[in-house]
Amino acid sequence: MTKTAERQRTATAVPPVPAPAPAGDRVRRRLIDQVRAYGFLLGGLLCFVLFSWYPAIRAVVIAFQKYTPGSPPQWVGTANFTRVWHDPDFAAAWRNTLYFTLLALLIGFAVPFLLALVLNELRHAKAFFRVVVYLPVMIPPVVSALLWKWFYDPGAGLANEALRFVHLPTSNWSNGTDTALVSLVIVATWANMGGTVLVYLAALQSIPGELYEAAELDGANLLQRIRHVTVPQTRFVIMMLMLLQITATMQVFTEPFVITGGGPESATVTVLYLIYKYAFLYNDFGGACALSVMLLLLLGAFSAGYLRLTRSEGDTA
Repeated sequence: MTKTAERQRTATAVPPVPAPAPAGDRVRRRLIDQVRAYGFLLGGLLCFVLFSWYPAIRAVVIAFQKYTPGSPPQWVGTANFTRVWHDPDFAAAWRNTLYFTLLALLIGFAVPFLLALVLNELRHAKAFFRVVVYLPVMIPPVVSALLWKWFYDPGAGLANEALRFVHLPTSNWSNGTDTALVSLVIVATWANMGGTVLVYLAALQSIPGELYEAAELDGANLLQRIRHVTVPQTRFVIMMLMLLQITATMQVFTEPFVITGGGPESATVTVLYLIYKYAFLYNDFGGACALSVMLLLLLGAFSAGYLRLTRSEGDTA
């Protein structure tokens, strides 16, 4: 056999298969990978426990105590719940919060979806309009509220100046008892809809184009395509965003705190704003925590019921 043939036979030979590692080495390597992964997660887990779970558990304990900074806490049972229940602002706070949530669903839930539909149909300058829609989210909430407070000024505010320019009657906006809450809903919708629009837009772009083409061949118009193709294909995203929006709007605080201060005549006092008053104006941390526990129980019960209902509907479908 020539040297060339021997080299070719050596090159085409199948390399030996390495022997499998012992079982003990595989287990040790897997354990090291798990420890390394949880080590990277440890910092985030510690922050979550210290800044989320511990304050929540501590608030539940304080809700049953008479707690004043600088003095030892005293166990008072359900006295804090009874006291806040009979507060004149208690019913107004819950009524305003629920009304705010309802208005936010009617205004703040439909507008982002419609904007996402429009952006999804654009053929030019789509990136520019995405930035424009998302821009309010990048503005700090307090700065945004202060801008809208000037915008709503009944005297020289931009809103009334625009109405005067087109010869329409002006409004009290955030200073009127019948318009203040609606004004705050508009602020909250403008400030927070950017992220929702982008989520909807991502869901819309994941819908196969063949479905729209089939609907067009069947003679479906725009509204029929939205009803029979868009909404069913984005149903899961719509349900999850609705749950997140309800839980977020039930905790509205920045807008009534900065723009109206709970007024006029307690027309914009929300549950979270009342919690703030108990904690930092009345120095009653027990009452503040009692209100927090009530809100926690309500949102927890609603979230559990909502998820159970949507899961059962999904299984049926």
